[in-house]
Amino acid sequence: MRIVTTDTVPESEIVESLGVARGNTVEARNVGRDITQTLRNLTGGELKAYSELMSKARDEALDRMVTDAESLGADGVVNVRFETSTVIDGGAEVIAYGTAVRLREETR
Repeated sequence: MRIVTTDTVPESEIVESLGVARGNTVEARNVGRDITQTLRNLTGGELKAYSELMSKARDEALDRMVTDAESLGADGVVNVRFETSTVIDGGAEVIAYGTAVRLREETR
């Protein structure tokens, strides 16, 4: 599966567009993490636990987008984007989406 943020795939030709592929997840903070991150916020520096939480959420959303693309018969996804939004206090949704495509590898 070729995943790109551009509208073309290097060394490949898009032969069919199959529609939007998407994957999302909603992740919530936990009380223990909130306490340590509140203290970190007072002293400054990266909130590593939250960075790790969001990284995990992006990976999960991307994996789910790939699964969706595969179910459409795609071997590539172009124009991939990520968005986040607050769903509830302490919870964030991450969505990955792009256009599922079939590719033809170019021969040289």
